[in-house]
Amino acid sequence: MNYESKIAGEDLDVSTLEDDNQDRNKRLLIIAAAVIAAIVLAAVAYQFFFGAGDTPPAENQAPVVTVVIPGKRDVVRTINATGTLAARREIPVGVVGEGGRVTQVYVDAGDWVKQGQVMASIDRSVQNQQIARLQASVASARADLNLAQANLDRAAKLVERGFISKADIDRLTATRDSNVAQLRVAQAQLGESRARNNFLNIVAPKGGFVLERNVEVGQTVSPGSGILFRLAQNGEMELQAQLSESDLANVSVGVSTEVIPVGTDKVLAGEIWQISPTIDTDSRQGTAKIALNYDRALRPGGFASTRIRSGSSQAAVLPESAVQNDSKGSFVYIVGKDDKVVRRDVTIGSVSAAGLSITAGLNGAERVVLRAAGFLNPGQTVKPVVEKDQAA
Repeated sequence: MNYESKIAGEDLDVSTLEDDNQDRNKRLLIIAAAVIAAIVLAAVAYQFFFGAGDTPPAENQAPVVTVVIPGKRDVVRTINATGTLAARREIPVGVVGEGGRVTQVYVDAGDWVKQGQVMASIDRSVQNQQIARLQASVASARADLNLAQANLDRAAKLVERGFISKADIDRLTATRDSNVAQLRVAQAQLGESRARNNFLNIVAPKGGFVLERNVEVGQTVSPGSGILFRLAQNGEMELQAQLSESDLANVSVGVSTEVIPVGTDKVLAGEIWQISPTIDTDSRQGTAKIALNYDRALRPGGFASTRIRSGSSQAAVLPESAVQNDSKGSFVYIVGKDDKVVRRDVTIGSVSAAGLSITAGLNGAERVVLRAAGFLNPGQTVKPVVEKDQAA
């Protein structure tokens, strides 16, 4: 019995050892298969990313960047500016005559007037009495003249008969001439009084649009009362656009503009009619005056923006994504013939829907990095890919 038990125990130990060896072999096979699979995958990946191995791996690791060759195109130079609206020719209207109490005001702010139109009248009751007195003086002087002329005519008929001496004729002639002078004086005084009465009416010196009314019925006015009305001659307005020295040098009289009053979406056509000959020493700006026809959207004293077309020029145009900025100014990255990144400082001109016009720094033939330039550094090697729809 003991021998059989021992034999059975030995058989059990041998079977256990065989099972352990089989498990170990399986694990080794699995590990070997995994290593072989990893090597195969690495080889496939290497072949996919680096080709057949002709190109060194360091060069294939260069980042791919999209570039554009902008070329040059006709760019309309546009200057954007703001300014104040005003009357092109503003006419202040005040009291011309002696003044007095205002009896009627016939126009108000916002009305149109014609040249010579009465805008307000002043009480003239006293002046009317003066006119009546002077008219009587004229009538009296004319009657005296008629009498003197009749006496002279009768004396002239009697002198031939010897009834009137030559001295009497001379005296009567002098009397007639004196009466003529007195009549002329009376007529001049009457004309002067009538002219003064006419000045009692406040009239429009020119036709135009009434901007202000500063007088009311019953108010007593005089030459020292100041401005009673303000007119915009013919309703013409202007925008006094403030431009920098460089922009002012690029505009001229006759250049067409577009004006947009603040608070409206109206686009009004204008034209530069005057350019300031001086520059403000504090703001370093000058004024370009833009003539505008009357429009209800134009309110003197208000603000407006303008777009001034100052001619066209050849320039490279880039999207905003291609242009970077730092403390030194605007710049772009270009890719040289050796595929290395180079910084190029540029000057930005006008901005339009097409992009930013580059007035200096590019000739249009460079390969300019279109996007992601912020992740590049000068001297870095890249793989440029030209954007087909924007290549020159």
